[in-house]
Amino acid sequence: MSAIIFDTETTGNDPAEIIEAAWLKVDNPNDLTVTEHYEARFKPQQKISLGALATHHILDEELQDCPPASDFSLPDDVQYIIGHNIDYDWNVSGQPRVKRICTLALARHLLPFLDSHSQSALIYYFDRKNARERLQKAHSALADVHNCRLNLLALFDCLYEQGRQVPSDWETLWLLSEQARIPTTMPFGKHRGQLIAELPRDYQDWLLRQDGLDPYVKQAVLQSRQN
Repeated sequence: MSAIIFDTETTGNDPAEIIEAAWLKVDNPNDLTVTEHYEARFKPQQKISLGALATHHILDEELQDCPPASDFSLPDDVQYIIGHNIDYDWNVSGQPRVKRICTLALARHLLPFLDSHSQSALIYYFDRKNARERLQKAHSALADVHNCRLNLLALFDCLYEQGRQVPSDWETLWLLSEQARIPTTMPFGKHRGQLIAELPRDYQDWLLRQDGLDPYVKQAVLQSRQN
């Protein structure tokens, strides 16, 4: 089974277009040995938003000779993509038929006491001594995938320290990520912060009738009703 650690930089608009993509092909989760890497830039059809420009510092004029953003696609053999808030990169890539492993969800699940779970915050938490150096090129897609790899290895250490089994294959890691995505408290609305299992039944019924409800919130509600 093939897995990559994946990241994009985009125009920041809605819908956003990819202007830079990078990935690392990695061996099994035991050591995340990198066997191949990729980085490329693309020319979008729309201008880069100021907010996105202030984040990644990629200028429109630097992309004039790049292939069009629509040319980007993941390698054909990829079955799993790994990343921090990976759903964003999956969406701007056209929602390819791959399984998503989210390091943001894993970090929130394993380290709920942190006041921030951004990739940069995790680098400061795991590697304070080298954090500033590691973050000098943050929001470059290639730098971000390397940082994501190191953070994932550190999250494996957290699993070990918590007496939990470290996944030995991608499917097990994906299942752990899927479980980590299911919230225990309401992430929004008038009951935000309340345990989902303790939500009023009529409010649960209302949630389940909503089009576009986050599938993981829906799963949490349904699971709470089975207990």
